[in-house]
Amino acid sequence: MRQEFATVVNTTISVSITIEASGEAIFAVLADPAKHAAIDGTGWVGSPLDRQALTASGQIFRMAMYHASHPNGNYEMANRVEVFDPPHAISWMPGHDSGDGLLFGGWIWRYDLTALGPSETEVTLTYDWSAVPEELRHEGQFPPFPTDHLDSSLTRLAELVGGLSGGTS
Repeated sequence: MRQEFATVVNTTISVSITIEASGEAIFAVLADPAKHAAIDGTGWVGSPLDRQALTASGQIFRMAMYHASHPNGNYEMANRVEVFDPPHAISWMPGHDSGDGLLFGGWIWRYDLTALGPSETEVTLTYDWSAVPEELRHEGQFPPFPTDHLDSSLTRLAELVGGLSGGTS
């Protein structure tokens, strides 16, 4: 695995690495909610509440979460798949059940995969909060974590697909 770059631009953070694995192998991990806790760089993601694999844009999948600063500590997130383009891109927008239906906050997790060879893939993870309403941005900090959480997530992803070939550069 080779670290490429980490950038923060206004309302997005992007981090890229090269993983020694095919895009198909990496995409399969990203499309499996049961693997999300293992690749989460924040430590907030728990087990999936919906166990089916992600298969299409618009699909909703729910995850158990924990954050010490959350009013309840333990909580649930409902995620709507925004982009589903195997093996090139996948993204989802987290939200929650408001009691009157699902309410989405406007931030998106997106993975873009670019084949560099048959068993080498550049993976870019982007956290985008550009669609978060202004009043919600004032309630909390965006992003709610340091950039190194994205680095950690990509390192965990590489380890999970067996594509960790040494340190970052």
